[in-house]
Amino acid sequence: MRCPASCSSSSSRRSAPGVQRGFTLLEVMVVVVIMGMIVGLVSVLVEPDDRSLLNVEAQRLAQLLDLAAAEARVSGVAIAWTAEADAYQFEQLTEELGWIAVRNNDALRSRQLPEGITISSLLIENSSAVEAMRVEFPAYGQTTAFTVELHNGNARNQVVVSPIGIVTVVLLTEEAGDES
Repeated sequence: MRCPASCSSSSSRRSAPGVQRGFTLLEVMVVVVIMGMIVGLVSVLVEPDDRSLLNVEAQRLAQLLDLAAAEARVSGVAIAWTAEADAYQFEQLTEELGWIAVRNNDALRSRQLPEGITISSLLIENSSAVEAMRVEFPAYGQTTAFTVELHNGNARNQVVVSPIGIVTVVLLTEEAGDES
């Protein structure tokens, strides 16, 4: 029985006895370079830089401040945001005990900032920085305008709350501190 054409061509590709086949040095080097590039790319994507980490925390704080203001209006109970350099918490006003930490809302729980990120200042209605970082969200009436500044290394962001309650994050350049 004769071998089909495909059978005969595969038999002609076989190497002669005693000849070893393998990868060339060039092929191995190309594979190593490609693997190195992939590992480098993954490591950059997995570990965020200071600016990215700061931006995530500023966005989180902005959303939580917006939530606290809305919660105060909906529930009819005043809520306050207090902060230290590396942590912040939300408090609610009770008739019996005065200001106490919010315990019945997981979103408004006390939070510790990631290592390296600090809350550097609080400006209330464009006045100079206040020592005690505290802002109250009234149950009724207008929200106070304020700005919270966060740092991580040379990166800086501001969370700005307008008098009508619009919360935005402003990215600041590292050099001059101008808006970008």
